[in-house]
Amino acid sequence: MKRVIDWFEIYTSDFDRAKKFYTTVFDCGFNETTVNNERHSQMRYAIFESSENKQEIGGALVRMDEAKPGIGGVLIYFATEEINTVLNRVKAAGGKVIRRKLNVGDFGSIALIEDTEGNMIGLHAKK
Repeated sequence: MKRVIDWFEIYTSDFDRAKKFYTTVFDCGFNETTVNNERHSQMRYAIFESSENKQEIGGALVRMDEAKPGIGGVLIYFATEEINTVLNRVKAAGGKVIRRKLNVGDFGSIALIEDTEGNMIGLHAKK
């Protein structure tokens, strides 16, 4: 089956604060890329590091004037082995827990959090 989701962008107001939040909560790194073009001269772009597996879905944190963060947009679920471990890091990183761990039967469990930019994101564990 063709992969439906190929790329995602999470919009930020405070780019450095958002990078710190995602690094702390998900223990991940970023590759910051310079965007030099007239249309997006103020853009900042940080791509989530991956294991170079071409089957993975890629994404980035983005700061640009035309796009604002906030709840009500696209909901992206991040995979995790254990949701409660991630939830325990959210508040200290400046985020909020919106929905605690919820069992969704054969699909595992989910939770919802708000990042430092006001975006709601999901957590998903298959176990």
